[in-house]
Amino acid sequence: MDNWRKSSYSGPGDGNECVEVATTPTRTAVRDSKAPARTPLTFPTSAFAAFLQALKARPRP
Repeated sequence: MDNWRKSSYSGPGDGNECVEVATTPTRTAVRDSKAPARTPLTFPTSAFAAFLQALKARPRP
């Protein structure tokens, strides 16, 4: 996967406290921006979309 994007919620300063996401039509990969050489976690795109929807739907503290 080549098109890594940093989270819009990256940490202050140079934004090193965040995750990066890359997508293909069938898979979504997530990696730690501080360790990009490590193997990313990958998920079926539909499962990752459901995960994001669940996060958006949960009540905020």
